[in-house]
Amino acid sequence: MSPSAKNPSAMKKRAAATRRKAPRHARAATTGGVVTLKRKDYEALVARLEQAEDLADARRVLAVTKPEDYLALAEADRLAAGESPVRVWREHRNLTMQALAAKSGVPQPYISEIETGKKPGSLKAMAALAKALGLAIDDLVRV
Repeated sequence: MSPSAKNPSAMKKRAAATRRKAPRHARAATTGGVVTLKRKDYEALVARLEQAEDLADARRVLAVTKPEDYLALAEADRLAAGESPVRVWREHRNLTMQALAAKSGVPQPYISEIETGKKPGSLKAMAALAKALGLAIDDLVRV
């Protein structure tokens, strides 16, 4: 038996020394104590938590969407400049007017008139085009 094992006072001193060496956060976590932080440390902790939450949100969105559901910046700029949403999305999906016509049941000349702005497109035609392009009708109708 070691000399300290016989002496309870020495054992208490050794235990106290061990506790002193533990980092503060470990002591607070194990003892259930209160933790006090400097404001800048608290704000940094909150910022990291917000970043982690944002990252988790982004991962959830990416898990249920496909890259082809998003337009590139250049394509978004074309929409913002007033170009036909039908044309932008058709080209984004790599479809010809003929292929879109076959897929949607909307005649190709009518699609051409919609894309050039000669006709606004009926609700029925726009719904069919949206379905063929895998979009909501709101994505094709200018507000």
